[in-house]
Amino acid sequence: MEFRIMGALSVRDGAEDRTPTAPKHRDLLAMFVLNARRPLTVERLRKLLWPLEEGDRSDSLIRGYIGQLRQLIGKDVITTVSGTYTLAINDDQLDVGRFRRLIQEGLAGRDYRKLREALGLWRGPVLADVDPDARRWAETGRLREELEELRLLALERRIELDLDAGRHRELLSEVRRLVAQHPLWQGFRGQFMLALYRSGRRVEALAAYTALRDELDSGHAIEPDAELQLLYHRMLHDDVMLHVSAGPPVLLPRDVAHFTGRANLLDQVFSGLVVVHGPAGVGKSALAVRAAWRHRERFPDGILYADLRESTRPGAILEDFLRWLGCPAQAVPASEGQRQRLLRTYTANRRMLVVLDDAADESQVRPLLTSCPTVITSRSALGGLTGAVRLPLGILDDDEARELLVKLIGEERADDGGVRELMRFCGGLPIALRIAGSRLATRPGWTPGYLAGLLEDECERLDRLHSGDQTVRSVYAVGYEGLPTPARRMLRLLGALSAPDVGDWAAQVFGDQADTLVDTGLLEAHTVDVAGQVRYRMHDLTRLYARERLVEEEGVHAVRDALARLQAVVIARAQASRFPLVSGEPTMRSFVTRDIKESVEWLVAERAFLVALVEDLYGAGLDEGAWRLAHLLGPFLERRRFLDDWRPVTETGLAAARRTGDARAEALLLRDQGDLCRAEGRWPEALDLLTQALGAFTSLGTSSGKEAAQIRRRIGQVYLEQGRLDEAERQLTSSLHAFSGGRAGAEAQQALGAVLRRADRPDEAADRLAAAAGFFDALGDRHRHADTLLELAAARLAQRRVPDARDCAQRARSIAVRLGDRLLDAHALLALARVNRAEGDRDAARKLAEDAFKIFDGIADEPGRATALDLLAALVRRTGVTP
Repeated sequence: MEFRIMGALSVRDGAEDRTPTAPKHRDLLAMFVLNARRPLTVERLRKLLWPLEEGDRSDSLIRGYIGQLRQLIGKDVITTVSGTYTLAINDDQLDVGRFRRLIQEGLAGRDYRKLREALGLWRGPVLADVDPDARRWAETGRLREELEELRLLALERRIELDLDAGRHRELLSEVRRLVAQHPLWQGFRGQFMLALYRSGRRVEALAAYTALRDELDSGHAIEPDAELQLLYHRMLHDDVMLHVSAGPPVLLPRDVAHFTGRANLLDQVFSGLVVVHGPAGVGKSALAVRAAWRHRERFPDGILYADLRESTRPGAILEDFLRWLGCPAQAVPASEGQRQRLLRTYTANRRMLVVLDDAADESQVRPLLTSCPTVITSRSALGGLTGAVRLPLGILDDDEARELLVKLIGEERADDGGVRELMRFCGGLPIALRIAGSRLATRPGWTPGYLAGLLEDECERLDRLHSGDQTVRSVYAVGYEGLPTPARRMLRLLGALSAPDVGDWAAQVFGDQADTLVDTGLLEAHTVDVAGQVRYRMHDLTRLYARERLVEEEGVHAVRDALARLQAVVIARAQASRFPLVSGEPTMRSFVTRDIKESVEWLVAERAFLVALVEDLYGAGLDEGAWRLAHLLGPFLERRRFLDDWRPVTETGLAAARRTGDARAEALLLRDQGDLCRAEGRWPEALDLLTQALGAFTSLGTSSGKEAAQIRRRIGQVYLEQGRLDEAERQLTSSLHAFSGGRAGAEAQQALGAVLRRADRPDEAADRLAAAAGFFDALGDRHRHADTLLELAAARLAQRRVPDARDCAQRARSIAVRLGDRLLDAHALLALARVNRAEGDRDAARKLAEDAFKIFDGIADEPGRATALDLLAALVRRTGVTP
C-alpha cells in the first residue's frame, strides 16, 4: 500500500484508490501519516483533530473514526497496543520516505537516475488539499520547508549532471524559470550563466551575473559567493575550459587490458596516502589505474592523474591540476607555494582521488599532496613520506603468469610446454609477459614454444622482447639513466654475476651504491640470511640489461675484469670458512664450536652464490679461480649432503683444472669427484676416479706422497663399503705408514678402526678409534671427532661395553647439536637407538630411530633412510609393534 502526502492526500493499493473522502477521515489519516510509526493516544488524536476545543468530543467518537478508517485502508495498517494507535508503514510505503532516501543516495553518488526518480515523486506542497495554508498543524509547515529545500538541492544537482552531459541548450528555459522563482539561489544563477555561455550567449551570461550582483549590493550590501565570482571572471576571460561539458575531470589513462592477479591489493590502494612500490616493469601503474577505474564511483568529484616521468616539476603539475579544477589561467598563482595552497583549497571539500605515477623521490610528490586520497607509484618505497601505507609489488606467481599469457593469446594456442618456457624466460615480470603475449597475438603462425626458442639465448633475449614501441629494455633504461654514475657502474658490475642473489659483502666489492639501486627498483633487498647478512636480488632480465650495459660501455673484457675483481675476495672468504671444517694440525689454533658453526652458516647462506660463481669464473676464462673455489667447496657440500650442487661444481672445477694444464689441480679435482661418488654410494665409479687421482699424484713425484697416501686411505674406505675388508686393511695400513701422526694419520686410524670393527675384531678397532678420537679432540676437529665417536660407540657395543657406547653416542650428538649439523645428528640418534636396544628399551630405541629417519628423509639422504628403516624393521620384528 502506498501513501502520498506530497500534493493532495492519496492512498493507493496497487491500481485501487483507497483515499478517504470524508473530511474527518482525511484529517485523521493526515495525522497518522504525519506521525507514522509513532504511537498516538486517543487524547493526543483529539487535540490534533480539534486543537481549539476543550475535550467536548468523546473517546468513542475518535475510536469510531479510527474503525471507519481501518475499513477503508485495511485493518492491519493501523495497529493497537496498550490503548495507543500506530500507522504501521515503512519509509518505502510513504512518498516522503522514498523521496528523502532517493535524494540522499542521488546526491551522495551523483546518481542521475535516482535524482530524476525522486523529483518525479513531487506533486506539490505537503497536504495541499488537507492543510493548504499549513496553519492547522505545525508538522505540515516544517515538513514543507524541509522537502522544498531537498527538492531544490536535487534540482541543482540534476541540472549540474545535465550540464556535464552537454544538455545546456535544453536546460535554458527550465533554469531561467528557476532563477525567476528563486532569484537569490546562486547555484541556479551559476547554472543559468553556464548554460547561456555554452550556448554561445556570453554577453547574456555576464549580464545575468551583473543583475544578481546589483540586486545583492542594493538590497544587502554584499557580493555574490566566491564560486560565482570565479565563474564570472572565467567567462570574462573566455576560459576555454568552461566549454568542456564532460563532468568532473577523470584524467586516468585507459584501463589496462587483461589485468591479472593482485586481487588482494586492489581494495587496499585507497587507504589515504598509499605508495605502491616495486621493481621496474612489475605492474605498479597498472595496479593503480585498474584500482582507480574499479572504484571510480567512490570519487564523484573527479580523479586527477599525473605521469611524473613526463613532468618532473611539481609547479607545472600544480598548474595543470588547478586548470582542470576550474581555475582560469589568469588566476593561477606564480609561486609554487601559492599553487599548493590553492590546490588544497580547491580539493578540501571534494570527493576526489589523486594518482601520481612513477615518482622518483619524495620531493616530486610532497607539493602535490592534499586531503584527498592519493596513490603514488614508485620504484622506491619513498620512506620519507611518513604516515604513508606501503604496498610492495612483486612478480606474478606461476598461476597468474599463465593466466595473463592465456588472456593475451587465447586458450587454444596455450600449449603447456611452450607457455611454461615463456613464463621461465619472462621471470613473472608483467611487462615481459605482456610483450611476449603481444608478439604472439600479432603473429598467428607462431607458437609459444617457437617464441620461447627465440628467447633461449640470453644474449638476444632483450632484443626479442619487443612488440611495436614496447620493449623491456626501455623500462630498465628509464631507471638506469637516472642513476648517479657510481650506481650505474655498480649495477653494470653486478650484471657479471649469474647467482640468484648476493650478500652485502659481495655487493660492497662492486661499490657502496646498493641502497641507491634498491631505491630505484633495480635491486631488491629481499631477506637477511642465516649468517645475518642482507641479501640483494636482481631479476634475471635486469641482470641481462646490466650485463649488456657493462659490455657496451666498458668493452668485451669487462665481465672477466669484474669477476677477477671479486675472485680473490671470494676465495679468501671461502678458504677461511672451509678451514675450521678440514684443519686441525697441532701447530694451528684449535677452532671452537662457534667458529665452525659460523663458518657453516656463512657457507649455507652463500651456497647458491658460490656454486654459480664457479660456473661464472669458468665461463669468463678464470680457470684457476674456478678450480680452486670448486675444490674449497667440497668438504662443506659433502658434509651437508648438497650432492646436487657438488656434482656440477666438481665437473666444472675439473674442466677448469684441465684447461690450465695444472696436473696437481686435476688430481685434486679427480679426488673430489671420487669423494662425490663415495657420498652417493657409487663405489665402482669412486674406485675408478680415485685410482686415476692416485696415478696423477704418483706421477708428480715424492712431493705428492702425502696426497697419494690420502687417496689410498679413501680407496681403503671404498673397499670397506664393498665388503673387501682385507684389501681395505692393506690400503689403510699402507697409508698410515706414510703419515707421521697428524690429522691425516688420525683419519687413517679412524678408517682402519672401522675396517677392524667390520672384521669382528672389536678390541683392535676400539683401540684404533679411541686413539683417533683423542687426536681429533685435541685438534679441535669437531666433525671428525664426532664421526669417530660414532664408530667407537659401535665398537663398544660389539665389546658389550654398553655404558661406554652410550657415552660415545651422547658426546657425538652433543657436538652435532652445537654444530647445527642435521646429518651428523641423525647418525648420532641411530647410534643412541642401538644403545637403547642393547639396554632392552625398545620403545626408546624405536622413537630415536624414527627421529633419525625423519631427518634423513628431510635432507633426502637415501643411505641414511635405508639404515634407519632397517633398524626400525628389526625393532618391529622383535616387538610386533607397527612403527
